[in-house]
Amino acid sequence: MAPEIIGVIGFVSLLLLIAFRVPVAIAMGIVGLVGGYIINGPDSIGFILGATPFETVFPYGLSVVPLFILMGAFATHAGLSGSLYKAIYTWIGHFRGGLAIATVGACGAFGAICGSSLATAATMTKVSMPEMRKRGYDEGLASASIAAGGTLGVLIPPSIIIIIYAILTEASIGKLFAAALLPGCLAVILYMLAISIRTWLNPALGPRGERRSWGERIAALVSIWHIVLLFVLVIGGIYVGWFSPTEAASVGVFGAFFLALTVGRIGLGTFLGCLKETAATSGMIFLILIGTAVFNFFIETTMLPTLLADWIVSSSLSPMAILLCILLFYVILGCFMDSLSMILLTLPVLFPVVQALNFDVIWFGIVVLSVVEIGLITPPVGMNLFVIMAAYPEVRLKSLYLGVIPFLLADVVRVTLLILFPALTLWLPSLIV
Repeated sequence: MAPEIIGVIGFVSLLLLIAFRVPVAIAMGIVGLVGGYIINGPDSIGFILGATPFETVFPYGLSVVPLFILMGAFATHAGLSGSLYKAIYTWIGHFRGGLAIATVGACGAFGAICGSSLATAATMTKVSMPEMRKRGYDEGLASASIAAGGTLGVLIPPSIIIIIYAILTEASIGKLFAAALLPGCLAVILYMLAISIRTWLNPALGPRGERRSWGERIAALVSIWHIVLLFVLVIGGIYVGWFSPTEAASVGVFGAFFLALTVGRIGLGTFLGCLKETAATSGMIFLILIGTAVFNFFIETTMLPTLLADWIVSSSLSPMAILLCILLFYVILGCFMDSLSMILLTLPVLFPVVQALNFDVIWFGIVVLSVVEIGLITPPVGMNLFVIMAAYPEVRLKSLYLGVIPFLLADVVRVTLLILFPALTLWLPSLIV
């Protein structure tokens, strides 16, 4: 049997294993080992098992992953999400849908510190869902605004998935962070606009809150100065060249830990809990990376990515048509898989295509990650939707599904703008030497 046929069978087998709830890392490892044995024999398996796990997790750049995860854990336990939420609500709560708009803004700000979409969605559900329901907000609007806002953790730096993408494609983490900043802000604005339009058409969905005095607004801003300082120090330090991404992550961990100490919300038990959470999450990510490396070795020996790239380049399809097919593939896949697994599963096959078509690696990464965000809130299996239902069981699935539709439309508008105007992505990275 031809190696490329074995590669196709292996890829289909991997999707079937994932469909049967086999963990992604294990599924990739099984398919990679079995496929490698069939094509290259037992000696290759010994080489893979002996060298790949160490070589995969050894690179210095990967040290940034547990550091940013630990920073997010400290930030969560320090109660930064609640402070951000109250400060933003003080300024815009008197508008129709103001509480939902504040939720999206707080999700964006907290996602920038936390770096995880699922953690942002879970945390903000506990903070904002009870408040919105108490003030008469529609269940679908309230829950969907959290689900959509939670996706911002994928894009707004420091995003763990951006780091993984950078490592897999050998792109600059700093430039990818810079490239994600404007698209992330655009996502926040479009989500807020979606809420405003919905509440303008039907004011009962999001009643106005009380207008706060200018003194209260200024006090609210002052109350979060330390959070703003942490973000500016970590992300701004990377942009202006003060820190490497790993050094910035170390500074962020220290800053988040110091904030948690100053508000008195971290003791020995909480500190150990943060360390355990970081170890568990980092271990899961590294295990997936090892499984991906084993699967990549198998796929590369089948020559499937090269054949696919050659076929696409020689086809009559335009590069834009191919890009749209790739993005549609990600949207469909996102209905059934989490964002990290999608990136790790598909990049070995699709990245040679991207290189063959001469797409800018940084621009392509931000566009794809924007589409991955869509998958997080796309029914039937958008991961953020189920995180919200787990954190707030009173939410009805039908209300949540209907509520995310305006946000999905906002995502389509954003991805379209990123494709039509690459400068939205590439301008800031061009300023970094």
